[in-house]
Amino acid sequence: MDYYKIGQRIRKFRKAYRLSQEQLAEKVGISTTHMSHIETGNTKLSLPLFVKLANVLSIQTDELLHDTPQKNKTAIKGELEEILDSCSMQDIQIIEDVVKAVKVSLDKYREPD
Repeated sequence: MDYYKIGQRIRKFRKAYRLSQEQLAEKVGISTTHMSHIETGNTKLSLPLFVKLANVLSIQTDELLHDTPQKNKTAIKGELEEILDSCSMQDIQIIEDVVKAVKVSLDKYREPD
């Protein structure tokens, strides 16, 4: 397990939420020094703290373990369905048009010259 990479991902999400190391450390109940050591990979973090950090940052633990979260097609379809359930019919039609346009562009990009 690469604790440096995990620490760097934690830092990336912390900065995205515009939190200082002090603020995040306070939210998860550790010292600022400990938070700094986690982000630099100089210390290992416990599983409970790992989960707490993911919860405070409102992310899946996979997002801290992997550069790109490992999702399967079924999970992605479920997430898309949840998004569509919150949309109006007009929104869904617009989304459908956008998805079709993106798919055409992807297919065109993948074709050999």
